[in-house]
Amino acid sequence: MSGQRVCVSDFEEDARKILPKAVYDYYRSGADDQNTLADNVAAFKRWYLVPRVLRDVSTVDLSVSVLGQKLSMPVCVASTAMQRMAHPEGETATARACKAMGIGMMLSSWATSTIEEVMSATSASVGDGGGILWMQLYIYRDRDLTLSLVRRAEMAGYKAIFLTVDTPYLGKRLDDVRNRFKMPPHLSMSNFSTASLAFSEGDYGNDSGLSVYVAKAIDPTICWDDITWLKKHTHLPVIVKGILNAEDAVQALSYGVNGILVSNHGARQLDGVPATLDVLEEVVKVVQGRCDVYMDGGVRRGTDVLKALALGAKAVFIGRPVLWGLACQGEQGVIELLELLKEELRLAMALSGCRSISEVNKSLVRRVDFTSRM
Repeated sequence: MSGQRVCVSDFEEDARKILPKAVYDYYRSGADDQNTLADNVAAFKRWYLVPRVLRDVSTVDLSVSVLGQKLSMPVCVASTAMQRMAHPEGETATARACKAMGIGMMLSSWATSTIEEVMSATSASVGDGGGILWMQLYIYRDRDLTLSLVRRAEMAGYKAIFLTVDTPYLGKRLDDVRNRFKMPPHLSMSNFSTASLAFSEGDYGNDSGLSVYVAKAIDPTICWDDITWLKKHTHLPVIVKGILNAEDAVQALSYGVNGILVSNHGARQLDGVPATLDVLEEVVKVVQGRCDVYMDGGVRRGTDVLKALALGAKAVFIGRPVLWGLACQGEQGVIELLELLKEELRLAMALSGCRSISEVNKSLVRRVDFTSRM
Protein backbone atom coordinates (compact mmCIF):
# COMPACT_ATOMS: atom_id res chain seq x y z
CA MET A 1 0.00 0.00 0.00
CA SER A 2 1.03 3.58 -0.47
CA GLY A 3 1.63 5.91 2.46
CA GLN A 4 -0.87 8.34 3.90
CA ARG A 5 -4.05 8.75 1.81
CA VAL A 6 -4.61 12.48 1.36
CA CYS A 7 -7.21 12.61 -1.44
CA VAL A 8 -9.87 10.38 -3.00
CA SER A 9 -7.55 9.25 -5.81
CA ASP A 10 -5.16 7.82 -3.20
CA PHE A 11 -7.96 5.58 -1.97
CA GLU A 12 -8.71 4.46 -5.52
CA GLU A 13 -5.07 3.65 -6.24
CA ASP A 14 -4.82 1.51 -3.10
CA ALA A 15 -8.16 -0.19 -3.85
CA ARG A 16 -7.01 -1.01 -7.39
CA LYS A 17 -4.06 -2.93 -5.92
CA ILE A 18 -6.30 -4.83 -3.47
CA LEU A 19 -9.33 -5.79 -5.57
CA PRO A 20 -9.52 -8.62 -8.13
CA LYS A 21 -9.36 -7.10 -11.63
CA ALA A 22 -12.94 -8.03 -12.59
CA VAL A 23 -14.28 -6.47 -9.36
CA TYR A 24 -12.26 -3.27 -9.75
CA ASP A 25 -13.35 -3.04 -13.39
CA TYR A 26 -17.01 -3.51 -12.42
CA TYR A 27 -16.90 -0.75 -9.81
CA ARG A 28 -14.81 1.68 -11.89
CA SER A 29 -16.18 1.38 -15.41
CA GLY A 30 -18.76 3.42 -17.28
CA ALA A 31 -20.77 2.67 -20.41
CA ASP A 32 -19.26 2.24 -23.88
CA ASP A 33 -16.43 4.76 -24.56
CA GLN A 34 -16.78 6.19 -21.04
CA ASN A 35 -16.94 9.79 -22.29
CA THR A 36 -19.60 10.72 -19.74
CA LEU A 37 -17.61 8.95 -17.02
CA ALA A 38 -14.71 11.35 -17.61
CA ASP A 39 -17.02 14.33 -18.10
CA ASN A 40 -18.79 13.83 -14.76
CA VAL A 41 -15.45 14.64 -13.11
CA ALA A 42 -14.30 17.23 -15.65
CA ALA A 43 -17.55 19.24 -15.29
CA PHE A 44 -16.44 20.55 -11.90
CA LYS A 45 -13.41 22.17 -13.55
CA ARG A 46 -15.77 24.25 -15.70
CA TRP A 47 -16.76 26.33 -12.65
CA TYR A 48 -14.67 28.77 -10.65
CA LEU A 49 -15.27 29.46 -6.99
CA VAL A 50 -15.45 33.22 -6.29
CA PRO A 51 -14.78 33.66 -2.57
CA ARG A 52 -15.83 36.43 -0.24
CA VAL A 53 -13.28 37.56 2.36
CA LEU A 54 -13.21 39.02 5.87
CA ARG A 55 -16.26 37.06 6.97
CA ASP A 56 -15.11 35.56 10.36
CA VAL A 57 -15.01 31.89 9.45
CA SER A 58 -13.64 30.76 12.81
CA THR A 59 -16.58 28.36 13.00
CA VAL A 60 -18.19 26.68 10.00
CA ASP A 61 -21.44 24.70 10.31
CA LEU A 62 -21.77 21.94 7.69
CA SER A 63 -25.03 20.49 9.00
CA VAL A 64 -28.09 20.17 6.78
CA SER A 65 -31.54 18.59 6.90
CA VAL A 66 -32.26 15.94 4.25
CA LEU A 67 -35.66 14.25 4.06
CA GLY A 68 -36.44 15.36 7.59
CA GLN A 69 -33.18 14.05 9.06
CA LYS A 70 -30.37 16.26 10.34
CA LEU A 71 -27.03 15.28 8.80
CA SER A 72 -23.54 16.38 9.82
CA MET A 73 -22.78 17.42 6.23
CA PRO A 74 -24.51 17.56 2.83
CA VAL A 75 -22.67 14.46 1.60
CA CYS A 76 -24.56 11.15 1.52
CA VAL A 77 -23.60 7.66 0.39
CA ALA A 78 -25.17 6.55 -2.89
CA SER A 79 -26.40 3.04 -3.59
CA THR A 80 -23.61 0.86 -4.98
CA ALA A 81 -24.27 -2.82 -5.58
CA MET A 82 -22.53 -5.90 -4.21
CA GLN A 83 -20.28 -4.26 -1.64
CA ARG A 84 -19.06 -7.55 -0.14
CA MET A 85 -16.96 -7.90 -3.29
CA ALA A 86 -14.94 -4.98 -1.86
CA HIS A 87 -14.78 -6.15 1.77
CA PRO A 88 -16.21 -9.13 3.70
CA GLU A 89 -18.48 -6.85 5.77
CA GLY A 90 -19.74 -4.95 2.72
CA GLU A 91 -22.83 -2.81 3.22
CA THR A 92 -22.90 -3.37 6.98
CA ALA A 93 -19.46 -1.76 7.32
CA THR A 94 -20.52 1.16 5.12
CA ALA A 95 -23.70 1.67 7.14
CA ARG A 96 -21.78 1.71 10.43
CA ALA A 97 -19.37 4.27 8.98
CA CYS A 98 -22.26 6.48 7.85
CA LYS A 99 -23.82 6.32 11.28
CA ALA A 100 -20.50 7.20 12.91
CA MET A 101 -20.21 10.20 10.59
CA GLY A 102 -23.84 11.30 11.07
CA ILE A 103 -24.81 11.02 7.40
CA GLY A 104 -27.38 9.05 5.37
CA MET A 105 -26.82 5.94 3.25
CA MET A 106 -28.84 4.65 0.31
CA LEU A 107 -28.88 0.84 0.21
CA SER A 108 -28.90 -0.86 -3.19
CA SER A 109 -31.59 -3.41 -4.05
CA TRP A 110 -28.60 -5.44 -5.25
CA ALA A 111 -26.84 -5.44 -1.89
CA THR A 112 -24.88 -8.44 -0.66
CA SER A 113 -26.34 -7.84 2.81
CA THR A 114 -30.04 -7.92 3.61
CA ILE A 115 -32.18 -4.87 4.25
CA GLU A 116 -32.56 -6.02 7.85
CA GLU A 117 -28.88 -6.84 8.41
CA VAL A 118 -27.80 -3.38 7.32
CA MET A 119 -30.20 -1.62 9.69
CA SER A 120 -29.24 -3.97 12.53
CA ALA A 121 -25.57 -3.16 11.96
CA THR A 122 -26.29 0.48 12.81
CA SER A 123 -28.16 -0.33 16.04
CA ALA A 124 -25.58 -0.82 18.76
CA SER A 125 -28.12 -1.69 21.46
CA VAL A 126 -31.83 -2.14 22.11
CA GLY A 127 -33.49 1.25 21.91
CA ASP A 128 -30.83 2.60 19.57
CA GLY A 129 -32.79 3.98 16.63
CA GLY A 130 -30.21 2.89 14.07
CA GLY A 131 -28.71 4.84 11.24
CA ILE A 132 -30.31 7.06 8.59
CA LEU A 133 -30.98 4.60 5.78
CA TRP A 134 -32.86 4.97 2.50
CA MET A 135 -33.79 2.17 0.10
CA GLN A 136 -32.86 2.25 -3.59
CA LEU A 137 -35.44 0.37 -5.64
CA TYR A 138 -35.59 -1.20 -9.07
CA ILE A 139 -39.01 -2.19 -10.37
CA TYR A 140 -38.91 -5.91 -11.11
CA ARG A 141 -41.14 -7.72 -13.59
CA ASP A 142 -42.55 -9.40 -10.47
CA ARG A 143 -44.41 -6.50 -8.87
CA ASP A 144 -45.18 -8.44 -5.67
CA LEU A 145 -41.45 -9.04 -5.24
CA THR A 146 -40.83 -5.31 -5.77
CA LEU A 147 -43.38 -4.38 -3.12
CA SER A 148 -41.92 -6.95 -0.72
CA LEU A 149 -38.64 -4.99 -0.78
CA VAL A 150 -40.57 -1.81 0.00
CA ARG A 151 -42.43 -3.48 2.89
CA ARG A 152 -39.20 -4.86 4.34
CA ALA A 153 -37.59 -1.41 4.14
CA GLU A 154 -40.59 0.15 5.89
CA MET A 155 -40.58 -2.49 8.64
CA ALA A 156 -36.84 -2.13 9.20
CA GLY A 157 -37.06 1.65 9.64
CA TYR A 158 -35.76 3.00 6.35
CA LYS A 159 -36.82 6.61 5.78
CA ALA A 160 -37.35 6.91 2.00
CA ILE A 161 -37.44 5.06 -1.32
CA PHE A 162 -35.12 6.17 -4.13
CA LEU A 163 -36.65 4.80 -7.32
CA THR A 164 -34.12 4.25 -10.11
CA VAL A 165 -35.76 5.34 -13.38
CA ASP A 166 -32.88 5.11 -15.87
CA THR A 167 -32.43 1.33 -16.09
CA PRO A 168 -35.07 -0.44 -18.19
CA TYR A 169 -32.02 -2.30 -19.54
CA LEU A 170 -28.40 -2.29 -18.40
CA GLY A 171 -25.93 -0.03 -20.20
CA LYS A 172 -23.10 -1.74 -22.05
CA ARG A 173 -19.97 -1.75 -19.94
CA LEU A 174 -17.19 -3.14 -22.09
CA ASP A 175 -14.92 -4.38 -19.30
CA ASP A 176 -17.80 -6.37 -17.81
CA VAL A 177 -18.41 -8.02 -21.18
CA ARG A 178 -14.71 -8.80 -21.59
CA ASN A 179 -14.52 -10.17 -18.04
CA ARG A 180 -17.88 -12.00 -18.38
CA PHE A 181 -18.64 -10.39 -15.05
CA LYS A 182 -20.55 -12.37 -12.44
CA MET A 183 -20.70 -12.48 -8.66
CA PRO A 184 -17.97 -14.44 -6.87
CA PRO A 185 -19.47 -17.87 -6.01
CA HIS A 186 -19.57 -17.28 -2.23
CA LEU A 187 -21.74 -14.16 -2.63
CA SER A 188 -25.27 -13.35 -3.81
CA MET A 189 -27.76 -10.50 -3.85
CA SER A 190 -28.93 -11.20 -0.34
CA ASN A 191 -32.44 -9.75 -0.54
CA PHE A 192 -33.59 -12.52 -2.90
CA SER A 193 -34.12 -16.21 -2.23
CA THR A 194 -33.80 -17.85 -5.66
CA ALA A 195 -30.52 -18.23 -7.55
CA SER A 196 -31.90 -16.47 -10.62
CA LEU A 197 -32.98 -13.39 -8.65
CA ALA A 198 -29.94 -13.44 -6.34
CA PHE A 199 -27.56 -13.23 -9.34
CA SER A 200 -25.90 -16.49 -8.34
CA GLU A 201 -26.52 -18.73 -11.32
CA GLY A 202 -23.34 -20.30 -12.62
CA ASP A 203 -23.26 -19.38 -16.30
CA TYR A 204 -24.31 -16.19 -18.08
CA GLY A 205 -22.63 -16.98 -21.39
CA ASN A 206 -20.24 -14.55 -23.10
CA ASP A 207 -21.95 -11.37 -21.90
CA SER A 208 -21.81 -9.39 -18.69
CA GLY A 209 -23.76 -11.55 -16.26
CA LEU A 210 -25.42 -8.47 -14.80
CA SER A 211 -26.70 -7.41 -18.21
CA VAL A 212 -28.29 -10.85 -18.64
CA TYR A 213 -29.76 -10.60 -15.12
CA VAL A 214 -31.35 -7.19 -15.76
CA ALA A 215 -32.84 -8.31 -19.07
CA LYS A 216 -34.52 -11.23 -17.31
CA ALA A 217 -35.57 -9.63 -14.03
CA ILE A 218 -36.09 -5.86 -14.38
CA ASP A 219 -39.30 -4.49 -15.91
CA PRO A 220 -38.61 -2.49 -19.12
CA THR A 221 -42.23 -1.29 -19.26
CA ILE A 222 -41.62 1.08 -16.34
CA CYS A 223 -43.38 4.40 -16.97
CA TRP A 224 -44.62 7.49 -15.12
CA ASP A 225 -47.72 5.70 -13.87
CA ASP A 226 -45.44 3.43 -11.86
CA ILE A 227 -44.63 6.37 -9.60
CA THR A 228 -48.34 6.64 -8.82
CA TRP A 229 -48.42 2.87 -8.25
CA LEU A 230 -45.43 3.00 -5.89
CA LYS A 231 -46.73 6.00 -3.94
CA LYS A 232 -50.04 4.20 -3.48
CA HIS A 233 -48.23 1.29 -1.85
CA THR A 234 -45.88 3.09 0.54
CA HIS A 235 -46.10 5.84 3.14
CA LEU A 236 -42.41 6.65 2.64
CA PRO A 237 -41.21 9.62 0.58
CA VAL A 238 -40.42 8.65 -3.03
CA ILE A 239 -37.41 10.25 -4.73
CA VAL A 240 -36.76 9.64 -8.43
CA LYS A 241 -33.14 8.81 -9.22
CA GLY A 242 -31.98 9.38 -12.79
CA ILE A 243 -33.42 12.73 -13.98
CA LEU A 244 -31.26 14.65 -16.48
CA ASN A 245 -33.47 17.42 -17.91
CA ALA A 246 -36.06 20.03 -17.04
CA GLU A 247 -38.92 18.30 -18.87
CA ASP A 248 -38.61 15.09 -16.86
CA ALA A 249 -38.20 17.10 -13.64
CA VAL A 250 -41.51 18.89 -14.29
CA GLN A 251 -43.18 15.57 -15.12
CA ALA A 252 -41.83 14.04 -11.92
CA LEU A 253 -43.28 16.91 -9.90
CA SER A 254 -46.67 16.42 -11.55
CA TYR A 255 -46.62 12.82 -10.30
CA GLY A 256 -46.00 13.98 -6.74
CA VAL A 257 -42.42 12.90 -6.13
CA ASN A 258 -40.83 14.00 -2.88
CA GLY A 259 -37.40 14.67 -4.35
CA ILE A 260 -35.27 14.44 -7.48
CA LEU A 261 -31.79 12.96 -7.73
CA VAL A 262 -30.02 14.33 -10.79
CA SER A 263 -28.02 11.30 -11.86
CA ASN A 264 -26.66 9.54 -14.92
CA HIS A 265 -26.07 6.33 -12.94
CA GLY A 266 -22.38 7.06 -12.52
CA ALA A 267 -22.13 7.24 -16.34
CA ARG A 268 -22.88 3.52 -16.46
CA GLN A 269 -26.05 3.56 -18.58
CA LEU A 270 -26.07 5.76 -21.71
CA ASP A 271 -22.70 7.14 -22.75
CA GLY A 272 -22.77 10.64 -24.23
CA VAL A 273 -25.32 12.13 -21.85
CA PRO A 274 -24.40 15.37 -20.05
CA ALA A 275 -22.40 15.44 -16.86
CA THR A 276 -24.80 15.73 -13.95
CA LEU A 277 -23.32 19.04 -12.78
CA ASP A 278 -24.06 20.51 -16.21
CA VAL A 279 -27.81 19.84 -15.95
CA LEU A 280 -28.21 20.43 -12.21
CA GLU A 281 -29.01 24.14 -12.52
CA GLU A 282 -31.59 23.49 -15.26
CA VAL A 283 -33.44 21.05 -13.01
CA VAL A 284 -33.22 23.27 -9.93
CA LYS A 285 -34.65 26.22 -11.90
CA VAL A 286 -37.80 24.43 -13.06
CA VAL A 287 -38.39 22.74 -9.70
CA GLN A 288 -38.59 26.19 -8.05
CA GLY A 289 -38.26 24.79 -4.55
CA ARG A 290 -41.24 22.45 -4.83
CA CYS A 291 -39.01 19.53 -3.79
CA ASP A 292 -35.38 19.07 -2.88
CA VAL A 293 -32.92 18.34 -5.67
CA TYR A 294 -29.85 16.15 -5.09
CA MET A 295 -27.05 15.15 -7.44
CA ASP A 296 -24.46 12.43 -7.83
CA GLY A 297 -21.66 11.79 -10.31
CA GLY A 298 -18.04 12.89 -10.35
CA VAL A 299 -17.82 14.27 -6.81
CA ARG A 300 -14.21 13.72 -5.73
CA ARG A 301 -13.33 16.77 -3.60
CA GLY A 302 -14.83 19.09 -1.02
CA THR A 303 -14.72 21.88 -3.61
CA ASP A 304 -16.89 19.69 -5.87
CA VAL A 305 -19.47 19.42 -3.10
CA LEU A 306 -19.42 23.19 -2.62
CA LYS A 307 -19.92 23.87 -6.36
CA ALA A 308 -22.89 21.48 -6.50
CA LEU A 309 -24.48 23.17 -3.47
CA ALA A 310 -23.92 26.60 -5.05
CA LEU A 311 -25.75 25.39 -8.17
CA GLY A 312 -28.74 24.35 -6.08
CA ALA A 313 -28.21 20.80 -4.85
CA LYS A 314 -29.52 20.18 -1.35
CA ALA A 315 -26.92 17.43 -0.90
CA VAL A 316 -24.64 15.28 -3.04
CA PHE A 317 -24.30 11.51 -3.13
CA ILE A 318 -21.00 9.70 -3.61
CA GLY A 319 -20.58 6.15 -4.87
CA ARG A 320 -17.19 4.95 -6.10
CA PRO A 321 -15.09 6.80 -3.49
CA VAL A 322 -16.93 4.92 -0.74
CA LEU A 323 -16.13 1.60 -2.43
CA TRP A 324 -12.45 2.55 -2.53
CA GLY A 325 -12.49 3.34 1.19
CA LEU A 326 -14.32 0.09 1.90
CA ALA A 327 -11.80 -1.94 -0.11
CA CYS A 328 -8.88 -0.26 1.65
CA GLN A 329 -9.96 -0.76 5.24
CA GLY A 330 -13.61 -1.71 5.68
CA GLU A 331 -15.63 0.48 8.03
CA GLN A 332 -12.55 2.45 9.10
CA GLY A 333 -11.61 3.08 5.48
CA VAL A 334 -15.05 4.53 4.74
CA ILE A 335 -14.86 6.72 7.85
CA GLU A 336 -11.41 7.93 6.79
CA LEU A 337 -12.70 8.74 3.29
CA LEU A 338 -15.76 10.60 4.63
CA GLU A 339 -13.69 12.52 7.18
CA LEU A 340 -11.36 13.59 4.39
CA LEU A 341 -14.24 14.93 2.29
CA LYS A 342 -15.79 16.60 5.32
CA GLU A 343 -12.58 18.42 6.17
CA GLU A 344 -12.11 19.41 2.50
CA LEU A 345 -15.63 20.85 2.45
CA ARG A 346 -15.14 22.69 5.73
CA LEU A 347 -11.93 24.26 4.44
CA ALA A 348 -13.47 25.14 1.06
CA MET A 349 -16.41 26.82 2.77
CA ALA A 350 -14.16 28.75 5.14
CA LEU A 351 -11.88 29.93 2.34
CA SER A 352 -14.97 30.96 0.35
CA GLY A 353 -16.36 33.00 3.24
CA CYS A 354 -19.30 30.68 3.98
CA ARG A 355 -20.05 30.01 7.64
CA SER A 356 -23.02 27.71 7.08
CA ILE A 357 -24.69 25.82 4.25
CA SER A 358 -27.41 28.52 4.15
CA GLU A 359 -24.77 31.03 2.99
CA VAL A 360 -23.86 28.96 -0.08
CA ASN A 361 -25.56 30.25 -3.23
CA LYS A 362 -25.08 30.85 -6.95
CA SER A 363 -23.01 34.01 -6.34
CA LEU A 364 -20.20 31.73 -5.18
CA VAL A 365 -19.55 30.24 -8.64
CA ARG A 366 -18.81 31.45 -12.19
CA ARG A 367 -18.46 29.47 -15.40
CA VAL A 368 -14.83 29.22 -16.50
CA ASP A 369 -15.63 31.35 -19.58
CA PHE A 370 -16.67 34.15 -17.19
CA THR A 371 -14.94 37.48 -17.90
CA SER A 372 -14.33 39.93 -15.09
CA ARG A 373 -16.06 43.30 -15.35
CA MET A 374 -12.76 45.01 -14.51
